[in-house]
Amino acid sequence: MTPRPIPGLMIAAPASGAGKTTVMLGLLRAFTDAGLTVQPFKSGPDYIDPAFHRAASGRPSFNLDSWAMPAAMLDGLADRAGDADLVLAEGSMGLFDGVARPGATGNGASADIAARMGWPVVLVLDISGQAQSAAATAAGFARFDPAVRIAGVILNRVASPRHERLARVGMEAIGIRVFGSLPRRADLQLPERHLGLVQAGEHPDLDARVAAYAAFLTEHVDLAALRAAADAGALSPVPPPPLVPPAQRIALARDAAFSFTYPHLLDGWRAAGAEILPFSPLADEAPDATADLVWLPGGYPELHAGRLAAAERFRAALHAHAATRPVHGECGGYMALGEGLIDAAGVRHRMAGLLGLVTSYERRRMHLGYRRAALHAPLAALPAGTTLAGHEFHYSTILDQPDAALARVTDAEGTELADTGSYRGRVSGTFFHLIAVVG
Repeated sequence: MTPRPIPGLMIAAPASGAGKTTVMLGLLRAFTDAGLTVQPFKSGPDYIDPAFHRAASGRPSFNLDSWAMPAAMLDGLADRAGDADLVLAEGSMGLFDGVARPGATGNGASADIAARMGWPVVLVLDISGQAQSAAATAAGFARFDPAVRIAGVILNRVASPRHERLARVGMEAIGIRVFGSLPRRADLQLPERHLGLVQAGEHPDLDARVAAYAAFLTEHVDLAALRAAADAGALSPVPPPPLVPPAQRIALARDAAFSFTYPHLLDGWRAAGAEILPFSPLADEAPDATADLVWLPGGYPELHAGRLAAAERFRAALHAHAATRPVHGECGGYMALGEGLIDAAGVRHRMAGLLGLVTSYERRRMHLGYRRAALHAPLAALPAGTTLAGHEFHYSTILDQPDAALARVTDAEGTELADTGSYRGRVSGTFFHLIAVVG
């Protein structure tokens, strides 16, 4: 089948907190309910929002990251939209926010993705406390980068009809299209915790919430005009490049404590023939005894440390596996492989003890940013010398890390970091989440 251009839009904002996630989820459901096949994407290294996108659209959502992902991977991920009628991509932070030094294909900004894919941008503007002045913000974004097309704006948190009229006057004066105006609705906000939104699987009423967002957007936004604005300039999908899985049979921890996995990795590993075998440490389940690798992703082990400490069957099976085959943990999974985890109340909980790592949430300190790692030792089937690109985001403090360094780790500016990950025998762990193998 000949690839065809897929019309798309980037839903972005000048800054975090403007309401773009509510808009994104509402639009996904509204267009889906109207009979369209809508492919969602998320710009940047976010492992929570894609699950919400899937709940709203019925399709898996994939991350697009210009700092960590090579060009072939970015363009190949567009292939996921090959059977769609419309693409909606959600930006991260502000539209042009990224790191200071470019990575694989850009600096990680949502604007990079919009420009590369040819998706016009719809800016969600929180106009609380302003009216015509919001047009100055929109004008600045429209002129900042000629490669990025601003299709128009959705006004959010509008206080009254008069407030809306004044804001529209400003937009009309500079020729910025207003696709809709959303009144203030405090009841439509999703709850958050320290790493972002409370996860999709923890909302028993998520479908009702998304349906409410869709009704809200349908009432206040011109959906036909939005769809028409997406009609020009989208990238034609190309076959995705192969991803080499770290093993062929991967026992993957998946529950409320371990859920931060990037969909493109699991999808790519499966496409390469790997089998993913989910299990739940919180339910004291053992990983599949025939697995070649046990992989503990990040998540919220600090919120479930007592249950993990009591999961004796899980711990014994993990030790048995590590005697002959590799085990790897990312961030929260890394902490769970250590000797102990101290929660926010100062209580120390016994972890798996396969590594010497001891971490504390009593002493909170944010660690955030892109990471590039050159492996000193193998990580499952990835040999020493392999270079990985990833992202780190957590609030724990290392109290002890006695094992050998797993990698030379640098940040986005090339500064070498002390958080090297570590390994002992066949067991390894990192604080960063893998996004791509780049060398």
